[in-house]
Amino acid sequence: MLFFRVLIFAALVSVACSVAAQSAGEPQLVAASACAIDANSGRVVFEKNIDEQRPVASTQKLLTALIIAEAGNLDEMIPVMKTDGQVQPRNLWITSGSSYKREMLLEMMLVRSFNDVAKCLARSHAGSQEQFAELMNAKAVELGMRNSHFVTAHGLPAAGQHSTARDMTILALAAWMNETIRPMVGIEDTTFTYQGAKTIDVKNSNELLFQYPECVGMKTGYTSAAGRCLVAAAQRGDRTVLAVILGSTMEDVWKDAETLLRWSLEQ
Repeated sequence: MLFFRVLIFAALVSVACSVAAQSAGEPQLVAASACAIDANSGRVVFEKNIDEQRPVASTQKLLTALIIAEAGNLDEMIPVMKTDGQVQPRNLWITSGSSYKREMLLEMMLVRSFNDVAKCLARSHAGSQEQFAELMNAKAVELGMRNSHFVTAHGLPAAGQHSTARDMTILALAAWMNETIRPMVGIEDTTFTYQGAKTIDVKNSNELLFQYPECVGMKTGYTSAAGRCLVAAAQRGDRTVLAVILGSTMEDVWKDAETLLRWSLEQ
């Protein structure tokens, strides 16, 4: 059912984005590319450079998460290996020889975007980072993401890696529909306990959750090449809208996202 719904949505995005008229009063965004949809109907309510190929940074962790969540076995303990390693700038510093529940690692990756956790999840699922990237690209094709190519599970720069606002909107809907991912991306604050009993506080990297009450998740991203990126969801009553912001700035990403979400909820 999910597969067919996502395919229908991909078709809707393809058609709607090609014919959508720019109406008076649309938000003016700093972001280089953006797209917003009604999550219930798949109707596109806003678009800006939606087919421009761009790096999307850690927002592509939503694809990593979708593959892991759909595979199940979330209660399984995952051993950390030396080859997982750390990738700056953000790591949880899980160490070789320790083991953690897959579900907890998935939550940590979505809430705070830890890169070493993404590598651990990818390697434990596929055997290597390269094999996991193959699964990412196969999943992207299955979802109807026609203009994307992924090389890393974490989204840090890699030659040939890119997506578009249109494709990331398709991914956003698939992730939002997943019953494991949806509650995780809305967690504001949580904790993580290392093997050995040390516990740390973990705050969501999505500042919009704390600034805009209608925001209910999803995923942040940043590299110097990608700029500030954000996939965000907002709810008002029985309406849910999803927005993709790519290539914004440190100062403007939250304003861009809130402006677009508020405007989309009113359409």
